[in-house]
Amino acid sequence: MKRIALFLLTNLAIVLVLSIVLRLLGVEQILAENGTDLDLNALLIFSAVIGFGGSFISLAMSKWLAKRSTGAQVISQPRNATEQWLLSTVADQAKRAGIKMPEVAIFPSPEVNAFATGASKNSSLVAVSAGLLNTMTKEEAEAVLAHEISHIANGDMVTLTLIQGVVNTFVIFLSRVIGHFVDRVVFKTQQGHGPAFWITSIVAQLVLGILASVIVMWFSRQREFRADAGGASLAGRQKMIAALERLKMGQPTQMPDELVAFGINHKAKDAFGKLFMSHPPLNERIERLRQAR
Repeated sequence: MKRIALFLLTNLAIVLVLSIVLRLLGVEQILAENGTDLDLNALLIFSAVIGFGGSFISLAMSKWLAKRSTGAQVISQPRNATEQWLLSTVADQAKRAGIKMPEVAIFPSPEVNAFATGASKNSSLVAVSAGLLNTMTKEEAEAVLAHEISHIANGDMVTLTLIQGVVNTFVIFLSRVIGHFVDRVVFKTQQGHGPAFWITSIVAQLVLGILASVIVMWFSRQREFRADAGGASLAGRQKMIAALERLKMGQPTQMPDELVAFGINHKAKDAFGKLFMSHPPLNERIERLRQAR
């Protein structure tokens, strides 16, 4: 879904920028205890500051970035019956879920999609695509909205931020350790850090960041099952199943060869691809709802 893609891409960009800026300012010199060894305690603190800092900045920017990147237009005053229905439905579901009324927006896309984002349960955004409104029945759209409201009520964006912060911390920490090892053992740098440290650290940070995303994607898939259950509770189980069935009908019969890690309609071609999916396969989500008591 778009909220996961936007959050992760923003987080990656911010962490890289923070790392480069602090390096240029000479802050990373605190990592050198005596010019030869790494001060691991200082490195861990440094990694946590950048890791959690990048994650929380991404969270703070999430609503603004979502609006800008998707072209979502917030409904301040309903212009037609559809927009009035959207506001009324979200207001009712938010009240029953015990959260403050989110901003409601429509973004111009033919895809059947929706997302929820925001820094907290009481400062959130729910957006649906024009394609969803044109394709789904009101009952199906109601279930999708309930699914997104459940994401907000469950605090999924905040929890994702904390998990991403932990992941960032270890990625930054390990990348510097790897860079230090290569610089000392392979390139035999005796004092300070040579170019090999900086180049290896950046490459390792990118590679480890991709591998660490498996953890974030696993968490995301579990939260989708929970949001489906929440959507079923707010809108009705049959409506939630019908909405997922509608999404299933809109899936392409063949996926492109490139790995697609985000999106509501993707399907893993193999077990490896499934590790990078932010959403479980629709068949699994539907079966989980059917078996729910």
